[in-house]
Amino acid sequence: MERFRKLIEEAIKDRSSDLFILPYQDKYRLLTCVQGEKRCVTELSAEVGQQMITYFKYRGNMTVSEHRRPQIGALKWHTNNKTTVDLRLSTVGNFRSQESMVIRFIYSLAELEYRLNLPEQWEKITKLTHQRGLILFAGPMGSGKTTTMYQLAKGLASKELVMTIEDPVEIEEANFLQLQVNDKAGMGYQELLKVGLRHRPDDFIIGEIRDNKTANLAVQAALSGHLVLATVHATNAFGVIARMRQLEVEKYYLQQCLTGICYQRLLPLYNGTALLFDLLMGEELLVAVEEGKNRGMSNEWQRQVEKLYRERQLSLANYEKFKNG
Repeated sequence: MERFRKLIEEAIKDRSSDLFILPYQDKYRLLTCVQGEKRCVTELSAEVGQQMITYFKYRGNMTVSEHRRPQIGALKWHTNNKTTVDLRLSTVGNFRSQESMVIRFIYSLAELEYRLNLPEQWEKITKLTHQRGLILFAGPMGSGKTTTMYQLAKGLASKELVMTIEDPVEIEEANFLQLQVNDKAGMGYQELLKVGLRHRPDDFIIGEIRDNKTANLAVQAALSGHLVLATVHATNAFGVIARMRQLEVEKYYLQQCLTGICYQRLLPLYNGTALLFDLLMGEELLVAVEEGKNRGMSNEWQRQVEKLYRERQLSLANYEKFKNG
C-alpha cells in the first residue's frame, strides 16, 4: 500500500489532473496527465495493478467484486504535507474483463495559481465581472478554465452570493454555494439552474454549457441581471460564438448579454507554467457576433507565443503546438 500512496503523492506533487491505471497486454501502465499531456510514469504487473485498483475501489466505497460494469467513487486524500485533495474515481472493464481506473484530483482553489503571462489581460477580465452579463470561457481540458472562473468569482464572494453548478464539482470553495449535477436524481444543469434562480444568487458559475436548454437558461439569467461565468467547447474565441449559435441562441440575445469571451491555454515554459488568454470584448465582440465568422486565433495571441519562443522561455515543440491555439 505504501507504493500506491507514493504514486499518488508524486502525482499530486506534479499537480496532475488525472492518474490512469490502464491494462496493457499482460500488465498495467500508470499514466499521469499534467497540463493536458499524458505520460507513462511506471508499469505494474497485472496482479499489482489489480491490487491498486481494488485498494482505491475499497477506499472509494465501490463494489470491489464488480470488474466489468462502470462504477464511480470518491475519497479524501490526506497528503504528507497535511493538505487534503479530493479524489474522484471511475472504473470500467474492457472486453477481456480487464479493469481500468481513472483517478481525478480535485485541488483546493488556494493551491491552483498560475503565472499570468500578461497581467493586463487579467485586469480586463476582472473589470468585466463588475457588470452583469455572460462571460464565456473556452480551452482544452486541463487548461485552467474552472480555476479562472473561481478566481474571478472569489473576488466577488465577500459581498455577493456566488452559486456554482458543475458536473462534478472540481474545486471546493467554502465561499460559494456549490451544486453538483446528478442525472440519476433528475438534477441536470437545466434543473439546477432553474432551482438556483429561486435562491436569488448574484453570480453563477456553470461548469459547462452542453445543450440548447442550458445555453438559453444561461442567457436568460444574464439578461435578468446576473453575472454568469460558463465554459463552452470551442477551439478559439470566435468558435465560442459559433457554438452558441449552434445551440440555438439567437444573435440578438448574444448581442444583448455577452460581455466577454476568453480562450485560454496553460503554456509550459522552461521556468514554470504561464496562463495566456485570447480575449474578445467590447466593439470587437459585437462585430464578431454580427459577422459570425470564425477567424481563428488573434494576431495578438500569435505575437505573444512567438515572443515567448524568441525569449527562449518556450521550446520550439511547444511554440509549434500553441501558436495556433
